[in-house]
Amino acid sequence: MKDLKIILPAAAAVGSLVAVPAYAHGFGERTELPVPLVYFLIGAGLAVALSFLFISVLVKASGESSYWRFNLIGTRWSQAILTSHILLVPIKLFSVFLLGIVIATGYWGESAPLLNFSPTFIWIIWWVGMSIFIALIGNVWALINPWKILFGWAEGLYQLARSGKNLSLNRPYPTKLGIWPALALFGVYTWIQDSYPKSDIPSHIATMVAIYSIFTLIGMFVFGKNKWLRHGEAFSVVFSLLARFSATEVRVNSQDSCQACSTNCRDHSGECIDCYECFEKANCREINMRPLAIGLDRDETIMNDVLALVVLMLATVTFDGFSATAAWAEFQTVILDIFGTGGGQIFNSLVLADTIGVFLMPVAFFVVYLFFSKIMSNSVDGRTSTLEMARIFGYSLIPIALAYNIAHFITLLLIQGQLIIPLASDPFGSGWDLFGTADYSLNIAIINARVLWFLSVSLIVLGHVLAVYLAHRVAIRTFSDRALVLKSQYPMLALMVLYTIVSLWIIAQPIVL
Repeated sequence: MKDLKIILPAAAAVGSLVAVPAYAHGFGERTELPVPLVYFLIGAGLAVALSFLFISVLVKASGESSYWRFNLIGTRWSQAILTSHILLVPIKLFSVFLLGIVIATGYWGESAPLLNFSPTFIWIIWWVGMSIFIALIGNVWALINPWKILFGWAEGLYQLARSGKNLSLNRPYPTKLGIWPALALFGVYTWIQDSYPKSDIPSHIATMVAIYSIFTLIGMFVFGKNKWLRHGEAFSVVFSLLARFSATEVRVNSQDSCQACSTNCRDHSGECIDCYECFEKANCREINMRPLAIGLDRDETIMNDVLALVVLMLATVTFDGFSATAAWAEFQTVILDIFGTGGGQIFNSLVLADTIGVFLMPVAFFVVYLFFSKIMSNSVDGRTSTLEMARIFGYSLIPIALAYNIAHFITLLLIQGQLIIPLASDPFGSGWDLFGTADYSLNIAIINARVLWFLSVSLIVLGHVLAVYLAHRVAIRTFSDRALVLKSQYPMLALMVLYTIVSLWIIAQPIVL
């Protein structure tokens, strides 16, 4: 993955964005920024701090059910279109087809990553593009998950053949496991993305996708489709968290449907939101537009496993950016000095260094977050424990992770993501031209470096302002006394400013190849 992310953008940078020898995550060296970097850091920190003053004055109350909504299926014709099973059939077929293409091109296509469909699709279009789309628009993954579709088809055929018997064994899922299986699998995925040196090799991608497919199907077979998707399928769990930020939601208005559902997904107010299992079965339902990020303000208990996943999401995307800086290159040099340059192509000192970073960065983030949570706990006279305080405000970290994710990957998506256009015509790298796009030339000047820099700064600041806003709403709901609300938020504000400065510093660093 690391090679794939660097090859083209590094070359494109020289020719299109700015004419400087080093390239700062799409912006040039720090000395080439519109103003000195320190001014950006101070200004961004002050912007986040000032936002707290406005939010503390303007936001007086919180209530999950009070936000604006517009039902997209409020009319008969819109409901017929947006909930049509006929419309979903070609979409589902295409999703399963793409899964097959990824595996097929990985094994039997061109071995060069840039000439094969699999690396570009998996690392850029699916992971980066899908993550951003779900976070901004809505959880389409719940509809197009190819493993969910395949198992559903198999289960339907089995029920026809065996008079309605379920294909899955429906073993009781251990409550203590929570979403830890999904978190562990996502941890492995982040290691592959940031540390595994062969992550861009098509055949390796195909093998990993095939193994994950088999593992996922087995999980659904043993525990049931929906149970495994909610607890063990890493991307269903991650995307569902990101979708809480999105501008849409699915909602069930029928209490009877909720009571008959086995997911137990309702929040403390009794509302059933973004439960697609309920949505598929219910008669009284809505697909609503809503304000961005409001889905992160639901009144519900955040468990330790969910908190750990949120911290992991924030830490890993931060490490992905930090691992391309000179500071990380110096650490790799230290590791090389200690262990030497020996080792194989997969297990060597550089892989060891990246592996240390992948696992230590989440630990460091969690320790820092617990430290500030401890200060918050002390500020309210210990009425809430440190860990409970960390859980209460856990969802407020998601806008930060999302903003940095977009700022970090936007160049990759906009420039190298264009590779999917010629690869759609020639997915195997065999000289095909199925759609007449095989000769497409990448537009490496699609976005200007200066514009990209200001966009990234704006995204990061906006993400932290939203985090401050969400944290304040949660504090109002948690602490009835206004003085306690403000006291609990001062440490959180300091943490947000710290995150802002660190994020901007990372994206301003020259990429070290």
